[in-house]
Amino acid sequence: MSSHRVSSRPPRAAGRSAAIGTDPELIARYLDDAAHFPGGHAAGVALPASEGEVAELVRASHHVLAVGAQSSLTGGATPNGGLVLATSRLDRLDLDAGDVIRVGAGVPLVALQAALRASERFYPPVPTHDGACVGGVTATNAAGPATFKYGSTRDWVAGVTAVLASGEVLDLRRGDARAHPDGYFEIEESGRRYRVPVPGYRMPAVAKCSAGYFAAPGMDLVDLFVGSEGTLGIVTEVALRVLPRLPVICSFFVTTTSERVGLDLAARLRSASLATRASNNPDGIDVSAIEHMDRRCLELAREDGADRHCQISVPPDSELALWIQLELPAPLTTAEGYDQIGGALSPGQTATPLVRACRMFDDLGLLDRMEVAMPEETTRQAQLRRFREAVPTAVNQRVGAAKQTIDPRIQKIAADMVVPFHRMPEMLSAYREGFERRGLDCATWGHLSDGNVHPNVIPRSLADVDAGKAAVLEFGRRVVSLGGCPLAEHGVGRNPVKQALLAQLYGSRGIEAMRRVKRALDPDGKLAPGVLFPATDREARRHDVRRR
Repeated sequence: MSSHRVSSRPPRAAGRSAAIGTDPELIARYLDDAAHFPGGHAAGVALPASEGEVAELVRASHHVLAVGAQSSLTGGATPNGGLVLATSRLDRLDLDAGDVIRVGAGVPLVALQAALRASERFYPPVPTHDGACVGGVTATNAAGPATFKYGSTRDWVAGVTAVLASGEVLDLRRGDARAHPDGYFEIEESGRRYRVPVPGYRMPAVAKCSAGYFAAPGMDLVDLFVGSEGTLGIVTEVALRVLPRLPVICSFFVTTTSERVGLDLAARLRSASLATRASNNPDGIDVSAIEHMDRRCLELAREDGADRHCQISVPPDSELALWIQLELPAPLTTAEGYDQIGGALSPGQTATPLVRACRMFDDLGLLDRMEVAMPEETTRQAQLRRFREAVPTAVNQRVGAAKQTIDPRIQKIAADMVVPFHRMPEMLSAYREGFERRGLDCATWGHLSDGNVHPNVIPRSLADVDAGKAAVLEFGRRVVSLGGCPLAEHGVGRNPVKQALLAQLYGSRGIEAMRRVKRALDPDGKLAPGVLFPATDREARRHDVRRR
């Protein structure tokens, strides 16, 4: 039976300490994340290998930032002084528990998937960058291409172990602790008992939301830590649900000469997939992901030679490309698959999922612009995926180069926004018009099946950064007005624009509600200060004193 009360415990192997490195070369490796957020600095770096070492470091420190792969796109993994606590040695993998496994925070998703593959199991909600670590994706409630079918990280977290700011530890299993009807949890630590209030704001009802602290009547305490970006506790281990079998995936790459046709195809595939899952029809179309790349994305990929490296032909009249993952009900040999495609337009051909999908392409005149990679064609599947990944890599490299050669204050400016799918045509137009009106070079890609895309600025000057910030804030207001969320899957981090978007979404009362949660669990503000919302004057003064 669940309760709103939980008790912490002392850490296992309490008293153990991990060395803190202060060598400038070591520290330099942890001062930058994928956002190229400026100003990274730290007093030292520690690599604990146990929860006891994590707890000792937290107890002894006044400012701690936990980092994993530092693949953050928000500056959330860029230190701002104090201690960097790198989780790479928290690499325990316990895969013996069947459909629920226990994984250390520092385990990269690519290593997790490789270990699961040996027993034919699979963890679905993996971001496009599978080098991210389990602790990081839990801290941001990350999502990715397959959210349309499988949901985000939160849906697969069965429990967490977290070191609190006091150095004590919470072991949480989903279902054991739920909020009191009056809207709070009660936590008992050694020497103190306190209440953690549940914020009263309403979160957007969309497929993805990585916008501050989760809040809902009767919520599970696990959900408070999922998406909290390391500000309420340092997650050392996560219990994850996994699929008992690997999905059988057939991948498509298709280009269209207009955005309208691409959106029409996506809408048809989504509708058919939802109907298939509702009826459990084994012969229906079941798409788990539809990825989107606009014309500028395709130009960048060609500029960097990704089309040649991945052996992908992109016709010059392409306005949009889609990478589509179709799940099949059973394994299919390559020969069987191509036989089905060859007969797809024949009235007598059995209407398998693959045949149905090809007929949908043909209805829109896209069969000749489509390439397919069968489940057995793993090398080709990987090439299609790499082409998609080449787009954000191209933008991030250009942002980094501009920071080095034009102005060190240049940083990544990008939106991570989600709207109900039927609102996508007007939002794609709004993104494009808003950037063009400001004379900005931009590229937009993302998870079209979720209504979540990432409009990115490619800055040519510091002025472009400022103009891009204004554009993203404008987009955020529009997204909220359409029932969407301006912070879909990357989190908030230290990025001032994303923090402003969070304030636009929930208002000043919502931000204060989050601060009350933070003060309850971390009264001294030692965990990731400045992440999610700016540090208070008291926290800033305390940190400055400790630094001196």
